[in-house]
Amino acid sequence: MQVTDTDIPDVKIVDPGRHSDDRGWLSEIWNPEALDQAGLPISFVQDNLTLSRPEGVVRGLHFQLPPFDQGKLIACVTGAIYDVAVDLRVGAPTYGRHVAVTLNAEESRQLWVPSGFAHGYCTLEPDTRVFYKLTAPYQSTALGGLLWRDPALAIAWSVDPAEAQVNSRDGSWPILANLDSPFRWDG
Repeated sequence: MQVTDTDIPDVKIVDPGRHSDDRGWLSEIWNPEALDQAGLPISFVQDNLTLSRPEGVVRGLHFQLPPFDQGKLIACVTGAIYDVAVDLRVGAPTYGRHVAVTLNAEESRQLWVPSGFAHGYCTLEPDTRVFYKLTAPYQSTALGGLLWRDPALAIAWSVDPAEAQVNSRDGSWPILANLDSPFRWDG
């Protein structure tokens, strides 16, 4: 298991690797002992699986308000996504900045997004499935979000905003300048 820092050190690329033979391969999605040894002692309480049929589906940018805030370990199991995490921790040197990586079914890479970040992705291929593990259960009354196409974020989404497939909720979240972030950086 390899864990690598991104441009925002709290967001990590997790690569469990693959064990291959003539039949195909096996990859561990989550191994708590291996993650602990790699410096990520994480416990999960919920797993989610999404299917996005068309290319260009945008989901996010989501977070849950404390005390229901979540960390997420994201893996793409079919297709490909452009995966984004935006730092919402007021006082952090990386506040308002984002990390973006491409995750796909051909690689074993995953993205660890800790609490204090908004998360979202755009599908790069049709029939894309995304699996993610959560550190806290979903709580509908604690859902928060950030407008995915906020120009101040300068996210290079892979889809033209006019052509993106976005639900009405995700299209109406506030921009970062209007967000009263509940997260604080503890330095």
